[in-house]
Amino acid sequence: MPSGDAQRTWFPEMIVRLRSEWHEEMSIPALIGLRDELDETLHRIRAGRNIQTPIITCPRCGMTGHAAEPRVSVRALILALARFEIASKDQTRVLETEWAAYRAQHRLDIEGRALVGVPESCSH
Repeated sequence: MPSGDAQRTWFPEMIVRLRSEWHEEMSIPALIGLRDELDETLHRIRAGRNIQTPIITCPRCGMTGHAAEPRVSVRALILALARFEIASKDQTRVLETEWAAYRAQHRLDIEGRALVGVPESCSH
């Protein structure tokens, strides 16, 4: 496994797909769909290359185990547009504002899914 892959979220094949599928007129629901596809791709890459997350200790309960796998959130996708120079910083700022309003209006989590109750204790 190349150095840094355990923490990596954006693999080259994901960036290529983001570059080819994103367009300026994309609706927020379509953006959420693209996020879903990129997140699935991330997990497929990590499983196929046997990339495991680091071992950590939970500060809340003391349990030791693998850290959670990285996920692609809608905001991470939006920020990646600027990071990889797919969209301008101004475009991404506007999109980020639109996403925040859409998320609040539709009561969505960071991945674009309907909010559910937040667990009070560790979920291991």
